[in-house]
Amino acid sequence: MPKVLISDKLSTAAVQIFKDNGVEVDFMPDLGKDPAKLAEIIGQYDGLAIRSATKATAEIIAKADNLKVIGRAGIGVDNVDLAAASAKGVVVMNTPFGNSITTAEHAIAMMFAVARQIPAADASTQAGKWEKSRFMGTEITGKTLGLIGSGNIGSVVASRAIGLKMKVIAYDPFLSEDRAKAIGVTKVENIDDLLVKADFVTLHLPKTDKTANLLSAEKIAKIKKGAYLINCARGGLVDEDAVAAALKSGQLQGAAFDVYADEPAKENVLFGLDNVVCTPHLGAATSEAQENVALQVAEQMSDYLMRGAISNAINAPSVTAEEAPMLKPWIELSEMLGGFAGQVTESPITEIEIEFVGKVGDLNLKPLISTLTAALMIPLVGEGGVNMVSAPIVARERGIKITEIRKDEQGAFGSYMRLTVTTESQKRSVAGTIYSDDKPRFIQIKGIGLEAEPQPFMLYTTNADLPGYIGALGTTLGALGVNIATFALGRVVKDGEAIALVGVDAPIDDATLKTIASLPQVKQAKALAF
Repeated sequence: MPKVLISDKLSTAAVQIFKDNGVEVDFMPDLGKDPAKLAEIIGQYDGLAIRSATKATAEIIAKADNLKVIGRAGIGVDNVDLAAASAKGVVVMNTPFGNSITTAEHAIAMMFAVARQIPAADASTQAGKWEKSRFMGTEITGKTLGLIGSGNIGSVVASRAIGLKMKVIAYDPFLSEDRAKAIGVTKVENIDDLLVKADFVTLHLPKTDKTANLLSAEKIAKIKKGAYLINCARGGLVDEDAVAAALKSGQLQGAAFDVYADEPAKENVLFGLDNVVCTPHLGAATSEAQENVALQVAEQMSDYLMRGAISNAINAPSVTAEEAPMLKPWIELSEMLGGFAGQVTESPITEIEIEFVGKVGDLNLKPLISTLTAALMIPLVGEGGVNMVSAPIVARERGIKITEIRKDEQGAFGSYMRLTVTTESQKRSVAGTIYSDDKPRFIQIKGIGLEAEPQPFMLYTTNADLPGYIGALGTTLGALGVNIATFALGRVVKDGEAIALVGVDAPIDDATLKTIASLPQVKQAKALAF
């Protein structure tokens, strides 16, 4: 019987769901505050159910010898070391839709609170003062709300704001015109356009390498004078020192924060300033949301532990227990094809076309498409911005068309997959298949045939098909201390364009790549990691 540990405060109904599904469960809601004790006992469990208090660090995961799944009751997985979990083969699940309405409502409530200075007015009135003239507010109706991030929560905020007769503009690099019309917002092309027009600016996006400090001091200086700033998304998206300075100078009329760069926030530069509303990360703190996410995570974890089904996973595609053995090698190939295309693509993507040729077309294609799309987009938006469950939805919401094509068996390979990526400037294709050893192989790049087994670290070059290139490349790599593991070549015609895909034993650094790119035959050089 699988055994689950609940180390944070979850609904007792979640405990019963585990039991009803045949899963043994230990409910220790305060254990997340004691990482040493958690590390000591985690090896006994197949599953770990958490909220935000427990930190599933690499050290904890390293001691989790039997752990198969971590379930986060909520959206954010900042408190889980995804790299360590993935390396250990631990599936990480979240509940992405259980608290969207609650979080959106909190953002709207914070907007009202700061616009009408409700917390300060309440404190003043309850202290026996009657400072009616002191608390002059700002009306919401007719004002412009600037939405940074238009995903699930952002779109709910937009609908509520439109109901309040606000004009809503949105900045999201992947928001399509069709999606913008569907949710009733006006799309702006860059963040600066939003900042100079919005009376209220609110953030609704994850924290990734690309979004960290998104509203820097430079950006905050561009905000419309007298505007209000609301952050109920993630701490670290905003330069809090710059916000404090803008409030003191009058550049910002007010600010409302539910999340902070350092949490728990016992001290913060925003605390104590006039017309600042602060709450302690309450975005998902309603009884309805807490119950929803707790029940959802218990069902998901039970399904995985008892039946092998994976849903709402951050680091794995959704798969039923029956499909898993057949899909496993093709999922691996999908990740390789998407990862290759994502790492060599530099222009904005407009369309993804995936061909399934032969018997692979008879499989459940959803996990293959999800895996491939996520692997393709991760190099472009960061791991926190997309996962294998949300990838197709995220892509479509951002105007990327996904087309799947099934074809009967044809060509030299009985069954294979081909990915074609269309950008604003070009089309690029890569194809692969599964050999009898159940391992993936690249079989075609840019229409050029070759045979290459994916390696953890690879070098990809396009080059002129001239005598001496192989020797020059090998000599250069050797001189730079790069050991070659595999070497695959392909060309269109003699003296035409050629490609090379080289497996190496260690990551290729920027200096090495620059040297390779300087070879006279080389047109393009890319370092890859899988």
